[in-house]
Amino acid sequence: MSIAENRRARYDYHIEEQFEAGVVLSGWEIKAIRAGQVQLTDGYVLIKDGELFLIGCRINALRSASTHVTPEADRTKKLLMHKAEIKRLVGKVEQRGFTLVPLNLHYKGGRVKADIALAKGKAQHDKRETEKKRDWEREKGQLMRHASIGRKD
Repeated sequence: MSIAENRRARYDYHIEEQFEAGVVLSGWEIKAIRAGQVQLTDGYVLIKDGELFLIGCRINALRSASTHVTPEADRTKKLLMHKAEIKRLVGKVEQRGFTLVPLNLHYKGGRVKADIALAKGKAQHDKRETEKKRDWEREKGQLMRHASIGRKD
């Protein structure tokens, strides 16, 4: 079940490969995620010292958060993956000019997981092409609906 989705990622980047990573969260963050107080649009993944970190994922604290915890909405979250997968990602990011972007947050077995993608940035003309394709699909669907409604067999 999807929690939050980064729709801008598919618009701004060519997605090459997808990976699933665990997310290290604190208790107040889990409660806020269950309440739908999460935003992923400005997020990106940073590799530092052989570890992955999710930056820019905003989780707004609930009003009922504990008094002895100081919630920080834009806290950097650690991502959990196997060391071999991380090494492979490091090689691709450093050598080939790829970037890591979060695609979505979802539940898996009661835990919050993040789908991250190895992606390359799109040029402006690629974005326009994506928009044209999306508009054509929408228009085609409308034409098909109108064609089926108008025709009575």
